[in-house]
Amino acid sequence: MIEYDSTTVGSKRKMLVYTPPGYTSDQKYPVLYLLHGIGGDETEWQRFATPDVLLDNLIADGKAVPMIIVMPNGRAQPDDRPGPNPMATAPAFARFERDLLDDVIPAIQARYSTFTDRESRALAGLSMGGGQALNFGLGHLDTFAWVGGFSSAPNTKPPAELVPDPAAAKEKLRLLWLSCGNKDGLIRISQGVHGYLKEQGVPHVWHVDGNGHDATHWRNNLWFFAQRLFK
Repeated sequence: MIEYDSTTVGSKRKMLVYTPPGYTSDQKYPVLYLLHGIGGDETEWQRFATPDVLLDNLIADGKAVPMIIVMPNGRAQPDDRPGPNPMATAPAFARFERDLLDDVIPAIQARYSTFTDRESRALAGLSMGGGQALNFGLGHLDTFAWVGGFSSAPNTKPPAELVPDPAAAKEKLRLLWLSCGNKDGLIRISQGVHGYLKEQGVPHVWHVDGNGHDATHWRNNLWFFAQRLFK
């Protein structure tokens, strides 16, 4: 767990950072930024999916590239806890776009030995964080080449707003991963994005499994997604 100064929020904020086995400043690493859901915080991914164990094993098996994973708090407001009504914090999730670009990424690049090109930067998330990942990742293709939305929530922009320029998306995206469980009440969000991308001929992975809006789906899709990154 590290702290950084957020100019966007005007306070110190926390994020959880995973470094791969054998991490050394003598080499540079790509970075995956991983975003949580509306009721979670910077510890949610660790509770749901233990990304450190998952990546340690994938890297040991030669299935994933050694990478840094950053799990920030996607609620960009001074009190960044979910509180009694997490839905009321939705505007802070939209505001996080600036915190991510202006504060989180520069803080990571200053503190860790990272590549700084778009090809070495991925953004993914679950539920509300999935919507953020699609909104911010597809909205900043100069910053992110790899984007993943796992059971993305209704904060996801309409498909034509997400990808207003399909030709640019085709050219710049190395991977766009969309997933949802077929028992998930929010699947229509992801289906809408998938349908539009298919219509526009934008390459993407559409992964539907038998889960609901749950940790098993998110953990499994992180496992699949991580194996495709930075290759």
